[in-house]
Amino acid sequence: MTKTIRLLAIAACMVMGLTANAKKMPVPKMYMFGMAASFTDTIVHFTSIQQIDSAWIDTKNDFLLSRNEYSYQLRDYLAQKQEMPQRTCIVVYGKNLKKLEKKYAKIKRLYTAPKKGARKFDVRFLEDADFHFRTIDETPYLEEEEGGVSDGTSVKQEKKKKRGK
Repeated sequence: MTKTIRLLAIAACMVMGLTANAKKMPVPKMYMFGMAASFTDTIVHFTSIQQIDSAWIDTKNDFLLSRNEYSYQLRDYLAQKQEMPQRTCIVVYGKNLKKLEKKYAKIKRLYTAPKKGARKFDVRFLEDADFHFRTIDETPYLEEEEGGVSDGTSVKQEKKKKRGK
């Protein structure tokens, strides 16, 4: 169980990354997998590594934008379709498939490899036909962040107009 807590702490650190002065842009391909666990039982779910088209990243630190939304997709699927509410879900992502496969194998090994005196987990794998991550379009959110005004000019441009510059 301490491994689960450690993994969730790492995921929380990733979520709290700063994105100041960074450019946000879509990448043509992103790979990700999800993992779900609970503090009340030993059932652990894994998705396969899936390709996501047009995912948005922060170029400053290569963080996937809306990481929480992707993990909510898995959480909602498990709550509604599998009748397993209150799962803690994470997504692990990368632009390089080979590197992500290594991460996947390492995390999966934590829960499947038998260790002396370790707690046994009931590991379940979700099929692609049952669950697949949907791309989240960040375009509307980015327009709000830039402070677009109704005629398409930005807030900075509006201030310059008011000052007569």
